[in-house]
Amino acid sequence: MVRPRLGRLGWQVRGTDIDAGGDAEIDVVDVLDPDALDAATAGCGSVVHLAGIAGEAPLPELLRVNIAGTQAVLDAALRRGIRRVVLASSNHAVGFWTRPAEGVLDVDLRPRPDSFYGLSKVAAEGLGQLYADRFGLEVVSLRIGSCREEPRSLRELSTWLSPDDAARLLDAALRGHVVGHAIVYGISANSRSWWDLSGARALGYQPQDDAEVFAERFDSEAAARPAPRSGVSPPPAPERVGGPFTSLPLGGPVPFLLGTPPSQAS
Repeated sequence: MVRPRLGRLGWQVRGTDIDAGGDAEIDVVDVLDPDALDAATAGCGSVVHLAGIAGEAPLPELLRVNIAGTQAVLDAALRRGIRRVVLASSNHAVGFWTRPAEGVLDVDLRPRPDSFYGLSKVAAEGLGQLYADRFGLEVVSLRIGSCREEPRSLRELSTWLSPDDAARLLDAALRGHVVGHAIVYGISANSRSWWDLSGARALGYQPQDDAEVFAERFDSEAAARPAPRSGVSPPPAPERVGGPFTSLPLGGPVPFLLGTPPSQAS
């Protein structure tokens, strides 16, 4: 999603994945393989770490991939003398906080993860802070909202991060002035936002998209939608930052996010 956009913003990107999917421009790298990470980061001036399990999963898997994987990337940056590392955190690191009736939530909230996935992002932020304090790395943790082509729910009118704005945010996180570890929220310029974007803007982020252009479809659906039947899916928890993540089964699976009734899930 962001690789070609970063290229258009002037970056020379070396892309890696555990599965290249037939893309000749992607190097196959296991994030837990230090030799592969050393080879992948040769000649690089910074690292954007997006690898990981991107949703709820059993805690041992998240410990291995999201937490140990983040440590491995930070260690590789140290070995290569790379100063700037950008980490993909998540709004689910603070998912149990209540959305404000007025104003916005700042980044200094005490962590309140809503899931094992959210817990793994709290730990990733902690690693970023540790490596900044101990080794002088410049680390930016992005508490990403809902990054996709279009918002898919009423909640995402507040949490949406467009692909174009995602590239602008990464560009700012790579170029902006950072001392130690910075945590910023990753959303577009949404009229209904409940997160403070001042930290991201201080890095030079200038979001240009607003989920409000999609509002009519979701506002009308919300007005016509019947109350959910008990036991069909976790309640949407609209008052919580993490939404339905605050009530999904710990460790997954997450069938309701995929449109599968829980009764049919394995």
